Amino acid sequence: MLDLYSNLHLVVRWLHVLAGITWIGHLYFFNFVNVPLQGALDDAAKKAVNPQLMPRALWWFRWGAMITFFSGLAMFVMVYFYTPGIGFGPTSYLFDIGKMTDRAMWILFGMTLGFIMWFNVWMIIWPTQKRLLTGKVPADQVAGQRKKALLTSRVNTFLSGPMLFGMLAPSHYGTMSIQALGMALLLGLIAVWWAIKISPSVGKLS
Repeated sequence: MLDLYSNLHLVVRWLHVLAGITWIGHLYFFNFVNVPLQGALDDAAKKAVNPQLMPRALWWFRWGAMITFFSGLAMFVMVYFYTPGIGFGPTSYLFDIGKMTDRAMWILFGMTLGFIMWFNVWMIIWPTQKRLLTGKVPADQVAGQRKKALLTSRVNTFLSGPMLFGMLAPSHYGTMSIQALGMALLLGLIAVWWAIKISPSVGKLS
């Protein structure tokens, strides 16, 4: 309990995981649940449902992304650029015998995808949805803006599989190679594709 660094590290990691669950959970909700629902609603139903549903869901979605992003950066600095009792500077987790470690390459792979996903949330998905919800999109552009938000959300969904592999690999896999990277990409993309494929249509329970 007196080890400030270890306690802070645990709290930051816990916050990162909790926020990540919130973010990715809402991403999957939008893609696996809400997209089929929206396709089954007519414009009148959307005007009744979406003002109640979307602002709340998008609030948790975007702030989950923001907290995940910044707590992840903090944790990266703590693990890869800080040594307790010594101070700031590259640690052995980042470089070993003069070269970048496999562990660091995995986490940087995951962080790169995570950054793209965060950017898509805050710079494309949320601004587009905000304009749609506030009625600031001309009627003839609504369909195009909805498609833009959907496609960006789909990109994030497909990136989430490889991204999560990259986040887990440093502690649970280790070895980085072209073959391992290809496996991470392939498994992640297949997992998300399969989840979208088996997602039941509205009204179908089995």
